[in-house]
Amino acid sequence: MMKEKKKSLSILAMSVLLCGAVAGINQLWACGNMGDKLPAEVNNGQAVVVSSAERNAAYAEQEAEQTAMFEEERRSIEAPEEGLSQTPYENLEQPAALVKVNEMLLFKSQFIISYNVQNLCPNYVCWSLTPSRASGKVQRTNKFYADNAMGESSRVDFYDYNGSGYDRGHMCPAGDNKNMQKAMEESFLMTNICPQNHNLNTGAWNDLEVQCRSWAKNYGTLYICCGPIFDSYPPKTIGQRKNMKIAVPDRFFKVILTLGRVPKAIGFIYPNQACSGDMRDYAVSVDKVEKETGMDFFFQLDDKQEKPLEKECNPAAWGI
Repeated sequence: MMKEKKKSLSILAMSVLLCGAVAGINQLWACGNMGDKLPAEVNNGQAVVVSSAERNAAYAEQEAEQTAMFEEERRSIEAPEEGLSQTPYENLEQPAALVKVNEMLLFKSQFIISYNVQNLCPNYVCWSLTPSRASGKVQRTNKFYADNAMGESSRVDFYDYNGSGYDRGHMCPAGDNKNMQKAMEESFLMTNICPQNHNLNTGAWNDLEVQCRSWAKNYGTLYICCGPIFDSYPPKTIGQRKNMKIAVPDRFFKVILTLGRVPKAIGFIYPNQACSGDMRDYAVSVDKVEKETGMDFFFQLDDKQEKPLEKECNPAAWGI
């Protein structure tokens, strides 16, 4: 009796297994006839058949949205490279007002000139050099001309340098204004020019200008100020017109600041003569330039930031 009961249970178990196998085969056959269709999903109470391609597309879209959200969050947290539109300072490149110095401020399209009508040279010229300015396509004009903002008695013209033995040396270089035709033309105004030794103008000074454009492309906006230094008194002068004597600088300075991810500043002083050696040989701290010129650069910065930046002179930090 017990044997017959066990036999009946075995037959029942085998039947259940057989039915399950048949159901599985039917389900596989159904899926095969559906191509790449997957089991139905429920959408608002209705069964919807979703293909694997559709599911993959949905996953890809979701991943793209998450990636975009992550990138937006990252950009909002990270410090931007280029500074002019992000800095709270206006004309950060401009020094503090000069004291006991003849000064006439001229605001051009992309640079500021502090002009000295006694020396008939700028005290300084300052500008913010952006990557777009450094990478512009506007062609150099090579046409020097008088600045009509000046009165007739102090209006230097291009021919006043003729026969002097000195170049018409740009302070704000033409190459830093290649993004705008008007700015390119303004860079050839004689108020932006100093008598400069030819070998310096085409050599070490030009090398520094080219290097600044490279730095702007790598670091973002540079805040630059440069100009002449007069050691001799009275200074040597050029110019054949009786009342148009232009002072010849003994040296030139340039200070540079970037507020990228790693803020840094550096200065340079070159004698107004042919300069040999490495660019590093003429590198100095901004503090040193301030001492030599009596100017106060980047004064808008907080003292906690300004003081260490202006104290250092680390050419290696600038890749030179």
